[in-house]
Amino acid sequence: MSEPPGATVTLAPTSPADEPSKVLTAQRVLPLRRPGRWIATAVVLVLVAQFVHGLVTNPFYQWDRWGYWFLRPTILDGLVITLEVTAYSAVLGLLGGILLALARLSRSPVLRAVSWTYIWALRSVPLIVVLLFLYNFSALYKTLSVGIPFGPAFFSFDESRLATDMVVAVVGLSLNEAAYAAEVVRGGILSVDQGQHEAAAALGLPKSYQFRRIVFPQALRSIIPNYVNQLIGLIKGTSLVFYVSLLDLFGSAQTMGSTYPGDIVPLLLVVTVWYLILTSVVSVIQFYVERHYARGATRSLPPTPLQKLRTALTELRARIRREAAV
Repeated sequence: MSEPPGATVTLAPTSPADEPSKVLTAQRVLPLRRPGRWIATAVVLVLVAQFVHGLVTNPFYQWDRWGYWFLRPTILDGLVITLEVTAYSAVLGLLGGILLALARLSRSPVLRAVSWTYIWALRSVPLIVVLLFLYNFSALYKTLSVGIPFGPAFFSFDESRLATDMVVAVVGLSLNEAAYAAEVVRGGILSVDQGQHEAAAALGLPKSYQFRRIVFPQALRSIIPNYVNQLIGLIKGTSLVFYVSLLDLFGSAQTMGSTYPGDIVPLLLVVTVWYLILTSVVSVIQFYVERHYARGATRSLPPTPLQKLRTALTELRARIRREAAV
């Protein structure tokens, strides 16, 4: 029906009942079901429970004898020797590795060739061969001398007196460790962005200062995780010094096992637990060192185990409150 010109049309107000309902209902979001994950978790838990049960109840392990040997003075003396050999070899091996890495990155073809040859040779020869060779070094060279090359010697000394069992073990492990540490350090240095080298050179800083203050601190982010793996291998590698007559942790247990044949298994378990403790301590130190050098490289530092525990407890309390409120 048409309206006359100039007429006014009035619309009647609509009631809220005439409009569609716009009230949103809260719906609970259900997580995606993952039955495979639950099955795998249950299988792993059953296997772990069986392993722990067998470890505790099997009389073959003789846990009473393990408790007897764990803190015996003989074992602790061997543990001290293991720690000493590891500490000396780790420091000397890292210093040697840094020198070898710098030589491989040098512009001198002689330094590069010598460094590459050393790394190639020491990584190719088994550690036990190096230790036995050094142990019998006095058969090749009765005396060592210091003087002018290809000329007269200023003084000489008996090699057999200098090469004690501790010296042989530390030198052998350090020489072997330096070859592997060199590649770890070289890889860390090469991982630093080339722009950092160019910026340092543009400032006119001395090469030594560039390396100590700019390049090496950044390279440590890559060096530390890889070198800690080497350090853990070094801790376990000290067990070979038993073959050069040095009674470390493993050597002490081996000697006691020969004296008490019935306690071989408990003694091996003692050695295993001590090595687990040592490597665990190194891993904890690695975490905090990595966290220290991660400053400035990540937006937020990784939480410490204590912070993770506090966060987990806070989330658990909040979850309990939500469930209690429902």
